[in-house]
Amino acid sequence: MLRRAWKPIAATTVLIGTPSYLYYTFTKQQTFELGVRVRGPDGKPVMTNRTFSLLSKDVVKERLREHATFETKSSPGGITWNHTTAAVAANDPLEDAHSEAIITRDPSDPASPGDWLFFTVMDGHGGPHTSRLLSKTLINAVVLELSTLIHAPRSESAKSGILESVKSFFRSPTRSDTTEGENPQAVSLAIQKAFTKLDQELLNAPLAVLAANLDDATLKKNVLPDLSKHPMALPTMLPAVSGSCALMAVFDTAHRDLYVACTGDSRAVAGIWEETAEGQGSWRVEVLSEDQTGRNPTELKRIQSEHPADEAPNVIRAGRVLGGLEPSRAFGDARYKWPRDVQEVLNRAFLVGNDQPLRPPPSSFKTPPYVTATPVVTHSKLSFPRNDWPSSKQSSGLRFVVLATDGLWDKLSSEEAVALVGGHLTGIKGTVNQASLSELVPTRTGAPAVEGKDKRREGKDRMWDFVDDNVSSHLIRNAFGGGDVAGLRRLMSIPAPFARSHRDDTTVTVVWWEDGQESEAKTATFSAEKVKAKL
Repeated sequence: MLRRAWKPIAATTVLIGTPSYLYYTFTKQQTFELGVRVRGPDGKPVMTNRTFSLLSKDVVKERLREHATFETKSSPGGITWNHTTAAVAANDPLEDAHSEAIITRDPSDPASPGDWLFFTVMDGHGGPHTSRLLSKTLINAVVLELSTLIHAPRSESAKSGILESVKSFFRSPTRSDTTEGENPQAVSLAIQKAFTKLDQELLNAPLAVLAANLDDATLKKNVLPDLSKHPMALPTMLPAVSGSCALMAVFDTAHRDLYVACTGDSRAVAGIWEETAEGQGSWRVEVLSEDQTGRNPTELKRIQSEHPADEAPNVIRAGRVLGGLEPSRAFGDARYKWPRDVQEVLNRAFLVGNDQPLRPPPSSFKTPPYVTATPVVTHSKLSFPRNDWPSSKQSSGLRFVVLATDGLWDKLSSEEAVALVGGHLTGIKGTVNQASLSELVPTRTGAPAVEGKDKRREGKDRMWDFVDDNVSSHLIRNAFGGGDVAGLRRLMSIPAPFARSHRDDTTVTVVWWEDGQESEAKTATFSAEKVKAKL
């Protein structure tokens, strides 16, 4: 049904050019040398050569597919939803995380049939603690905020507990209850609130533990207790002091809405198939989020406006917050949010006794917070078929969304990612050079996008490999080398911690749907200020 709906390529199985490598059977383990940075005897970093084992093609394939998943779901409206996820680590342990949830509306719901679909990828840094916590809590936080939004008019909602509030989200609301749920600006603001509230809870958790353990005698003596062995010491501190970007896509199929919330420098990209009356067409590339770093002029202006004028030259240095943190929005990262004296107290109470002292804040740290978890939310209007629509199909429209941590975008452009997914979904097989892929899967760029990072990608003569069934693994393979199998093997063979200098943890989720009628996909960006002004 995918091929019937789009018809973008006459022959969907293609092998172009000569193979870029020959397969050899080796009788002994291959190795390679790599210059790496290590600490010398005096503690200062020095460069030296190290020898590493070269992974075989089969082992590389296993690692690309180790965390790969595929799920599909048929909806009452005749649409089949598919989504894949894959992840490859550069750090040990992997600092990325992801989560997803699909919630089906009750048949008695006036907005039925339809689903809520949630997909998230989290890019952790400074450890996996924040991203792992978000993978368990972020979707729940958004669901709770949306339930409050949708059921706010009901008088009994104020009396019900949190659990009852969450349960009520899945019940059938009255028509009056759904008014705000149909308002894209209100939904966008609810998602923003959920992100912001969850980060505040994450940052306040250690303070709550400390307050609960300060009795009158301790306060009179003005002695800070050693809570390093408290069962909640590390479980509350580590997610607060490490950090994570978060990217979420929310599909409301009943109201035909797509929301993308971005905190940090992960990125969401949509592929929109535009077909002519003659059956020819191309993929329009729409970037649904902006890389939020100090290199993004909008983010630079925002951060500078939130601090005194005399801090403007130092608040962003070399594209990084206070010269250190690259993403300008993130969960956790308490070193950039807690006041200096609060950091000192919590460090002494919880971390020093665990031999995990908190690094002091940057020298230019004066007026926190410098980082926020509040996301920028974009809204795209979709058009799915109704039961009473004619049976004829519209062949143009938004067809898939790629959500990925910045490990993918360090190696691939948005246009390349859309072409690789479009080619995969239409059945291309084998090795394809870059010029030929452009002819087979033509793309054009939609609205201008902001590159928030200093990218150093490969040249224009790359070879792409179409060998993976899982489209997320397919993207990671081609980001890391594709048809250059020797380069792919070498890059994948670099172990932690040295791998981080050559590639990042990479997590990719691809969502696509079949037999839809998404004839329009206009994107608008909502900021908290704009939404508040209109509500």
